[in-house]
Amino acid sequence: MESEAKLSCDSLWKLYGSDPRGFFEKHAGNPSHADTNTNGYISAVRDVTIEVLPGEIVVVMGLSGSGKSTLVRCLSRLIEPTGGRVMFEGQDLLSATKKEMIEIRRHKMGMVFQHFALLPHRTVIDNIAFPLEIQGVNRSTRRQRAKEIIDLVGLKGRESYYPQELSGGQQQRVGIGRSLAVEPEVWFLDEPFSALDPLIRREMQDEFLRLQNLLHKTIVFITHDFDEAIRLADRIAIMYEGEVVQFGSVEDLVLNPATDYVRDFTKDIPKEKFLTVGSIMGPLSQSQHTLTLEADDLISDIASKIIQSNGVAGVVDEEGQTVGTLSRDQVVKVMFPDEKY
Repeated sequence: MESEAKLSCDSLWKLYGSDPRGFFEKHAGNPSHADTNTNGYISAVRDVTIEVLPGEIVVVMGLSGSGKSTLVRCLSRLIEPTGGRVMFEGQDLLSATKKEMIEIRRHKMGMVFQHFALLPHRTVIDNIAFPLEIQGVNRSTRRQRAKEIIDLVGLKGRESYYPQELSGGQQQRVGIGRSLAVEPEVWFLDEPFSALDPLIRREMQDEFLRLQNLLHKTIVFITHDFDEAIRLADRIAIMYEGEVVQFGSVEDLVLNPATDYVRDFTKDIPKEKFLTVGSIMGPLSQSQHTLTLEADDLISDIASKIIQSNGVAGVVDEEGQTVGTLSRDQVVKVMFPDEKY
């Protein structure tokens, strides 16, 4: 794994059974599926190796029971792994004492879960300030920090509201704000928007991306929704029966699936939702350009424009230099690959 990773795990295992550590050591740290099944053990996390780079959003996906939540809890040692390594800022967390881990979680890790778990008897500002209170920060300092967070997450004017007076989306904003109060180095989010209505969920995804553009956090985000993953992820890890069966960009997973499971998992994803203009553009040409597109534009965002133009678009990079061309036919092939035209 690359040394620049902010957070990583190497050959991480979590077994459940009568004596998981003894069983694990007896099988030299690599029990087979047959070994675990025959002896009545469950491999909740099985030989997982991934890395999360600074400022990167890694999304963990999989069906219910695939090990997503267990993996994230092992990375923060809320659940004790059976074997392997978890490295955070150059330190092996599995070698840290319980006291050290409490301090790391209090000061360097933010966590947001599907169930908001707000304190019902505390106002918005006091809920957000609560982690700082646990740290021993004085009242005036923690309330000032909480006010800054309230502005950041779009809750200004609701400082004195109680959780039951807020909508679901507003409650989740409080949960997000509370996790940000300690200015975490790494941010864990376990299906934080799955309990929300679709429109509110979309709004919260937008809010999440806005916050990430401002804060540049290192993030591990769990979801079972591929549309959500496409919007948020830099890279995606797909889990199956405790294993990460493929880890890469959306393009890698959809265009080059490593297993039949990944192929089935991604087969209904419209390619125009993740392919960019730059990924399918053709070479520079002398053709007259009817419009100009940016290389990082999504095909879904520009499709109607170029199809209606019925011409050839010039593609420019971040510096405004023309780097290629895109035609109507190229876009149609992406959006309607099985059609004859």
